[in-house]
Amino acid sequence: MSDNIHRALPHVLHLKRLGVDTYQEPVIYMRSDCHVCRAEGFESQSRVQVAHNNVVIIATLNVVTGEFLAPEEVGLSEAAWRLIGAHEGDAVILSHPPILESLGLVRDKAYGKRLSDADMRAIVRDITAGRYADIQLSAFITACTGNRLDLAETAALTRAMIDTGERLVWEREQVVDKHCVGGLPGNRTTLIVVPIVAAFGLTMPKTSSRAITSPAGTADVMETLANVELDVSGMRRVVEREGGCIVWGGSVRLSPADDIIIRVERPLNLDSEGQLVASVLSKKAAAGSSHVVIDIPVGETAKIRSRETAQSLSHRLVEIGRIVGLTVRTMVTDGAQPVGRGIGPALEARDVLAVLRREAGAPTDLRERALRLAGAVLEFAPEVAAGEGTRLARDILDDGRAWKKFEAICTAQGGLRDPPVAAHTHVVTATQCGRVTTIDNRRLARVAKLAGAPRAPAAGLELHVPLGAKVESGMPLFTVHAEAPGELAYALDYIAAQPEIVHMEVRS
Repeated sequence: MSDNIHRALPHVLHLKRLGVDTYQEPVIYMRSDCHVCRAEGFESQSRVQVAHNNVVIIATLNVVTGEFLAPEEVGLSEAAWRLIGAHEGDAVILSHPPILESLGLVRDKAYGKRLSDADMRAIVRDITAGRYADIQLSAFITACTGNRLDLAETAALTRAMIDTGERLVWEREQVVDKHCVGGLPGNRTTLIVVPIVAAFGLTMPKTSSRAITSPAGTADVMETLANVELDVSGMRRVVEREGGCIVWGGSVRLSPADDIIIRVERPLNLDSEGQLVASVLSKKAAAGSSHVVIDIPVGETAKIRSRETAQSLSHRLVEIGRIVGLTVRTMVTDGAQPVGRGIGPALEARDVLAVLRREAGAPTDLRERALRLAGAVLEFAPEVAAGEGTRLARDILDDGRAWKKFEAICTAQGGLRDPPVAAHTHVVTATQCGRVTTIDNRRLARVAKLAGAPRAPAAGLELHVPLGAKVESGMPLFTVHAEAPGELAYALDYIAAQPEIVHMEVRS
């Protein structure tokens, strides 16, 4: 009898804050000789349910030895602290989490089974609830790569991702948006398109992502200029006031499963076509958009490497958009070289400011690319004839309305600020004369990331020579920017081992 009573008692330990940063993964720390570990059979990488008041989270166990924790204590990572909202010394109840039934569906997918709408809903529901460990998320992501999601599965994943978060509703017939599928460094047109479109009078509530595998995402760049972590009410306030906003999608809980999946995709460096489509369109639909322009850059070292792949992706985007109630227009664009000069949050922000302020030295390619995309968005408006959008966009940029609107949006989001400047720079020069024939987008992005981007917002690189440029020996090719000397050294070591990042045809 007493033994049965003992078994029924909850396992209670007291919290200790350890200050361990595990990015966004909830982790729990317990002693190897803890009575709860022994009683429940917990071991390293076990999933543990942690309950405090009315909040329940599931965390991955790391087992510690020695006096790191007292016998009656349990530690949480900073991500877990934020989720559970407790204080040091509070009591928490520990137990095994419910059986993760949907993981069997992931295994089925890995072996080639098609997933139904109900299957996708079950998986996405568990992902959103935090029931998947990172290793289990990795299995789901990997099982869907290599175009293993057909059109019906992509639609099912998109609908499931929309349905697991908030969905904004705007009292307007048209709500427009623009997105780039990525893979092209410096392609920060969104920060120019939004103020042009909003200044024209269309509604554009732009939710943007942080970097996945790139040196900067739109939200990372905007964050160097204004606050991007607005909640839904804050986002709505800005849009009602200015007609548009540029905020981080993760802070408004639109398609939250997407943010969780992206967090694991980043270190895996995987981004399948089906998951890409679901990611993009679930965010757009959840944000209340009705019409979307999607930029698909194509180049040998871009994310999309061939016109055939671009056409396949374009077809899937348009068709899935139709299924979930979006009008999607795609634009296949040149992805042979970076856009603008800066690669990295602050450096890309400086390019954007130069274009919006109509500075004499502003990067022409960024300006023209943004105008074409803004023109395509403006042509969703019934009063804008086909082929007239780019001219209208140019007028709005040239007469200062776009810059005025961008300032107003930044002010509504908390105030416009100057992007930071890196403490350390190094100029990489040409070792011979020639003409620039290829620029490796992926390796340039790698340099920027080794220099610290996007975590260090001032880090990255500034490109000085476009394709076709004639270069003399000793001329600058690009400048590396870093906030720490060690990161600058990492980037320079990589550059030394990659002499063909900027390839030149040698002049005879």
